[in-house]
Amino acid sequence: MLEELARRNYAPATIKIYIQTLSHFSRYFNRPPDQLGPEHIRQYQAALFTKWQLTPNTVGQRLAALRFFYVKTLKRPWSIAETPYPKKQLRLPTILSQEEVARLIDSAATPFHRILLMTLYATGIRRTELARLQIRDVDSQRMVIHIQGGKGRKDRDVMLSPVLLAALRQYWRGLKRKPTQWLFPGFRRHSAEFPITTNAIYYACEQAARRAGLQAKKVHPHMLRHCFATHLLEAGADLRTIQLLLGHRDLEKTTVYLHLSQRHLSATASPLDALRLAVQPR
Repeated sequence: MLEELARRNYAPATIKIYIQTLSHFSRYFNRPPDQLGPEHIRQYQAALFTKWQLTPNTVGQRLAALRFFYVKTLKRPWSIAETPYPKKQLRLPTILSQEEVARLIDSAATPFHRILLMTLYATGIRRTELARLQIRDVDSQRMVIHIQGGKGRKDRDVMLSPVLLAALRQYWRGLKRKPTQWLFPGFRRHSAEFPITTNAIYYACEQAARRAGLQAKKVHPHMLRHCFATHLLEAGADLRTIQLLLGHRDLEKTTVYLHLSQRHLSATASPLDALRLAVQPR
């Protein structure tokens, strides 16, 4: 299965999820996966909902992993009718106001955590993309940051805010040992030859949210990506530009931010406002 995934150039994160899914499926029935069939897959799919209470989107991802194993690795048939993919849920993401984002950044536990949060919000990049940023990716001449091999193995450019550039330079001056490759190296002193982990980025966001009193909103790094897009839309940016900055393949995925933008919601009047209603007697 690993060989088949490698031949198709699947992303490391996808490979990890697919292998973990197959292992979990095998352990659930305590049998090798090549000895399991459609009936086991149906039972497993039901258990994903009832026992582990996973979302439809996550269950669909688990089924995709099993389908890859049976079709591409074992060369067995797969019936969509026998194992239907669950209907996807479209839930609006929770976002912060600009004032709350400022509070979050100002509440960062350390200067390093602060620059991580600033970069997430200023660029709208994913936390995996943030962790893999290299020094050469920051182009101060063109005022862009190059995202190399983002989701779907796609490269793109995002804007480099002058405020972020000044903060990055201050962060750089504060480093006792200057890194040679990674913009945000690992280890406590940020001097490792490998990048920071995505868990460290999550921790920085979680700690800042706690200190800012925003625990109720369950702040996480991806929320700052949603804030970036929504606040851009409210400032007048068009959807196509936001789509390119986020690296979305389809514009339809970007339109979710229309539901979050206060400017677009308040610009549309309710039909109730056009009615001439009689005065309600008290």
